[in-house]
Amino acid sequence: MKSAELRAMSDEQLNLTLKEKVKDLFDLRCRGAAERQDAPDEIRKNKKDIARILTIQRERELAISRGQKPTQGK
Repeated sequence: MKSAELRAMSDEQLNLTLKEKVKDLFDLRCRGAAERQDAPDEIRKNKKDIARILTIQRERELAISRGQKPTQGK
């Protein structure tokens, strides 16, 4: 996912997406341990998506603590 897509999401949507990505990452790791994994780039992609989501959540958190309106989608 692109950062612009994630920034357009509401806080609830970001939380749901984060939970989904973490679950997907866990499944990919389990599958990789059980058998030979053909696409290790999927793990890397999920990790980067999780990092993007956490970064956007932290930016919004900091904006609120500074008294600014967080940049958020419609």
